Amino acid sequence: MSTKITQGNLYLLLPIKVGRLASWLSEDRGISITDAINCIYHSKLYKKLSTENTKYWHLGPVDLYNELKTKM
Repeated sequence: MSTKITQGNLYLLLPIKVGRLASWLSEDRGISITDAINCIYHSKLYKKLSTENTKYWHLGPVDLYNELKTKM
């Protein structure tokens, strides 16, 4: 069974992606995991990641984290 990613179901992928990014951000910046998650949710990257037509959800965690670091 193949499931198509749409704007309506994209939210199912986001916690997995944000969790990985938050862990790395917390470690790199020496901030709490809560602050790291908050930082990600308020970033330009998250806006792109949560919009299906940008296809950012298709990127791996390393690419996403590198973009997050360059935009902060």
